Amino acid sequence: MLIPLFSAAQQTDSVKAATNNFDKTLQSATEVSGTIKDAVTGKPLPFISVKFTGSTAGTSSDIQGAFNLRRTGLFSKVTFSHVGYPSLTKIIKAGQVNELHITLKASQTQLKEVAITSTKKVKYRNKGNPAVELIQQVIDHKPENRAASADYLQYDQYERTGFSFFDISARLIKLFDKYKFMLDTTVKVNGQTRTTLPVFFTEKLSENYYRKNPSKSIQILKAQKDLNILKFIDTAGVNIYLNRLYGNNIDIYENNIFILTNQFLSPIANHSPEFYKFFITDTIKTDKGNLIEISFTPRNKGDLLFEGKLLVTQDGRYAVEGCDLNVNKQININFMRSLQVQLSFERYPDGRYYVRKSDVKADFGILKKKGLAIYGERTVLFTNYKLNTPMPDDFYRGKSMQQATDLHQSDTGYWEHNRPDSLTAGQAQAYKKIKRLESMHAFKRDTWWAATLTGGYANTGPVQIGPLGSLYAFDTQEGSRFQIGGRSTPQLSKSIYLQGFAAYGTKDKEFKYNPNIYYSFNKNPVYRYPNDYIKVGYLYDVNVPGHNYAISNAEATLSSFSSGKTDYWVYSRIFTVDYLKEFENHFSYDFTFKNWNQRAAGTLLYQQNDEAGTLVHNLTTTEVGVNLRYAPHEQVIQGTQYRHIIYSKYPILTLQVNHDFKGLMNGSYSYTNFTGSIVKRFYLSQLGFTDVTLMGNYLIGKVPFPLLNISAANQSIAYNADAYNGMNYLEFVSDHYAGFNLTQSFNGFFLNKIPLIEHLKWREYLSFKILYGGLRTENNPLYSANLYRFPSAANGANGTFALGNTPYVEVGAGIGNIFKILRVDVIKRLNYLDHPGTSVYGIKLSFAPDF
Repeated sequence: MLIPLFSAAQQTDSVKAATNNFDKTLQSATEVSGTIKDAVTGKPLPFISVKFTGSTAGTSSDIQGAFNLRRTGLFSKVTFSHVGYPSLTKIIKAGQVNELHITLKASQTQLKEVAITSTKKVKYRNKGNPAVELIQQVIDHKPENRAASADYLQYDQYERTGFSFFDISARLIKLFDKYKFMLDTTVKVNGQTRTTLPVFFTEKLSENYYRKNPSKSIQILKAQKDLNILKFIDTAGVNIYLNRLYGNNIDIYENNIFILTNQFLSPIANHSPEFYKFFITDTIKTDKGNLIEISFTPRNKGDLLFEGKLLVTQDGRYAVEGCDLNVNKQININFMRSLQVQLSFERYPDGRYYVRKSDVKADFGILKKKGLAIYGERTVLFTNYKLNTPMPDDFYRGKSMQQATDLHQSDTGYWEHNRPDSLTAGQAQAYKKIKRLESMHAFKRDTWWAATLTGGYANTGPVQIGPLGSLYAFDTQEGSRFQIGGRSTPQLSKSIYLQGFAAYGTKDKEFKYNPNIYYSFNKNPVYRYPNDYIKVGYLYDVNVPGHNYAISNAEATLSSFSSGKTDYWVYSRIFTVDYLKEFENHFSYDFTFKNWNQRAAGTLLYQQNDEAGTLVHNLTTTEVGVNLRYAPHEQVIQGTQYRHIIYSKYPILTLQVNHDFKGLMNGSYSYTNFTGSIVKRFYLSQLGFTDVTLMGNYLIGKVPFPLLNISAANQSIAYNADAYNGMNYLEFVSDHYAGFNLTQSFNGFFLNKIPLIEHLKWREYLSFKILYGGLRTENNPLYSANLYRFPSAANGANGTFALGNTPYVEVGAGIGNIFKILRVDVIKRLNYLDHPGTSVYGIKLSFAPDF
């Protein structure tokens, strides 16, 4: 991602002429920054309110006591306040940058520190522990304190998210000396000022409405402003992923909190005392009541748990007034150097404490302590709460996610007026710097190279060449396969899109090709969500029986290496007409018409089961089908070729129905095929998560084995979660089946507790797959005439068999996160071991770097 930045040093001198001046609205801003500490202890004070006196412009100090407040206007005073401390007002220079270092003295005497010494180490216990008893009160009072307990709730929400590179070596900075205007020297990471390079920044304003019964939440996005210098990465996808990474909606009252793409146990979860140690560390007396500070730490340092502090009210509600959430250095999270979460709450007339501000900061690097790293921050402010003020019933029938027509607001004055918080000087300058950056010829050039290398397509304007990952592959049928492909872009046409490839195999000496033409009804590129297009395509290619044909035949590196012999191949000619419609609620339907002519190759033969064993050179079918898919609340990161699903707790449901017509366009058979599946991830808190797939199929009609359901096998050394990794290609066929796949990821829960092994940060996986089905007599060539013989186990081939009454079963155990990227699974096949070419055990590899 840094390629465009390093090369920008080669920019021409004409770039120097680009304007460096700020907007006039920015020049009249007043800014104050600094630190706040306790006058007695000298410790940093978080959550201190900082406001320009006489205005609503304000912010609060972070976990290190640091603050930064900036707002357009001439302000001469700033006030610091917090419960337990008298308010302090300081005179500042209006319209200038001010730096203050504040010390506050508690207004009431706090508990004195008590040192306990003993010749015998005291074992921590929950029983009789006043801190645990207090936490239990907080847990018991959660239903009445959480915002979701209100019948109706409205509030405004402002959020900003950004990430930057930091710890950039002096050599690299010198390399692109002319590019220094992009650097920000004001950012504090873990209390230290660092030089950073901002690459992504977004602001959003929204209105939120909640109804308890019947439950309904509506968010109306009113305004949004983005900047992204990594133009080759999908901005919407980055936004979604960063929200997931830095906590989309952090609710301390939930049992589990999603952050860093993982599930952390809340310190006030129903069973938190079983995983956390709690200590009462301070009390604060205020005019509004007493607060108790509770510190907590994980019982096991490697588990996905927080450490930090809670401020709990003593007004009988036992509500959380504020919290600091951090993590220890031994936690089983990759690449993360630090994590800081601050939540502050404000009391409202109904007695509840509603969240006022959420601030999440985290930094990541390949190395733990040095080298290039990424710093990100997501700040959310909640204002203008309205309690029990219902909207009309028709309003709640609207969509859960809505947006204004004039969503993208680029006017600086609009944000200065509507933003309830202030930007730092570096953030305020970012928009201006990006405009200058985008005018550079060198940046445009090197961004093109970065997009080509990371996205797989070389953009030439109206046409893109690729995907690069398919340029070369190797298999036993084709030998070396060379492929070139491309697709058109909206620059050529916003309605008509072209896509395809041409390939050649040095061993089979066959040319393959796949031209496609699309008409997009919503003017959206066919590789972008949502789709609404009709496609006409023709494919001539070779593949293993049972594998689905994709638009582009991208080959994975590991898939070129197989266990056992793979010599069953099919050359296919497929003509398709396809209409796909996707809706905003992630329901879609796909109507298809397909004429498919297939020819056996390799050692595979299509041979009648008559006495003469008549060979069949071609098999043709003509079918129409519909595919229905529903993935509620689905979130995706849109890549240049494929979509990457962000897994959630919601299921994904699919139903496919195909009917083939005999006699239509040389179709040889008439039959109907029904296939359905349900995919769901179950989150199990500290025990990780479980991925479950239920699937079933039923075929009506009499057909030869190439048209039966060919079980998804995997003989490559790459692990495939959706296939049977101990099964050979074309080993089982059926005309009805039911399957159950389960994969359990423990996220290191057990290995984290084994001495020495815990330092490796390995993670455990278990898998279980069962396939039950069968083949009716009418479709079994051993009992019914006018069918094809099953491929026999001869000449090195493994043979094909009907799935019998005994279900196929395989289990697996894996260790992941080896060197942070490698996963190794051992697969054990439990039955049908008398089939030729089978192995009881197999080893599969996968590369999946993850947090």
